[in-house]
Order: sequence, then C-alpha cells, then structure tokens
Amino acid sequence: MKSIELIILNLEEVRRRNIKLWTSIPKGTLHWKPDDKAMSCLEMVRHVLDSEHYYHLSIKNQGSLPVYESPFEKQPLISVEAELNFAEPYRRDFLETIISFSEDDLSNIKIDRSNIGYIRDLGDMLLRIAYHESVHTGQLLDYLRTAGVPRISVWD
Repeated sequence: MKSIELIILNLEEVRRRNIKLWTSIPKGTLHWKPDDKAMSCLEMVRHVLDSEHYYHLSIKNQGSLPVYESPFEKQPLISVEAELNFAEPYRRDFLETIISFSEDDLSNIKIDRSNIGYIRDLGDMLLRIAYHESVHTGQLLDYLRTAGVPRISVWD
C-alpha cells in the first residue's frame, strides 16, 4: 500500500468510527456540554467537520488562510445527520485533493502555519488532521461518560 492510500485509509477509518459515535448520541444529549465555556456535543461534531474544511483550504494554500469564512456558520445546528450531509461535498473534495498528490509531494510540499508555530510537510499535516479528529473522539467519549450516557465501542 502506498503512503497516500494509507493516509486516506486512516482518515476514512477515523471518520467511520466518529460517525458511529456521533450517530449514537441521544437527541436529548446533542446540546449537552460539561460547562458554559465548552462546546456542546453537536458543536464538537461541527467543529471537526468545519476544521477539516479549513485544513483542506490551508493545504491548497500551502499555509494558513488570511481570512476564513466558514460555510458551516450559516447553517443551523439541527442534527448529526444534517451536519454530515452538509459536510459531504467538502469531505469528497478533500479526499480527492489528497488522492491527487504524489508520494514525493508528501515530503516536498510544505504547509506554512508559522503564524501559529509550525511549518510541516504535507504528509505530516495530513496525519495531524486525522489526529485532531481523533482527539475530539476521545473528548466526546468523555463528555458522554460525564453526562452519564452509555457509550458505544469505537473499537470494532
């Protein structure tokens, strides 16, 4: 398996497990949050989806965006399904962009986010995107534990 294929597999596997988790959240818990400064469960789902779109654009830009207007902000927070449906074309474009890269691109293309403290190879950046989503998976599992909601196993 080539590096690009492994990166796609990792991104798809992380998302598959998240969809399993996200769709298991009871409707009455979607707007729960552990404190007033935290994101709600549904806001966290949106954050993951919107962040992926931002990361996609920053990869295409080879660095941070000077201005980012989120297409997600104008959408009402209704349900996990609505969020996933809205994000689907952005996700498809993101994966198509990754598939378009060569193996050499993974180490030769630099993503300059020095404004927040780093410059990374494209391959590193793509792995960081999956890691970001995975961190929020753990955070959301903790939310559900704290709220006393049964959690599904993401370890299938």
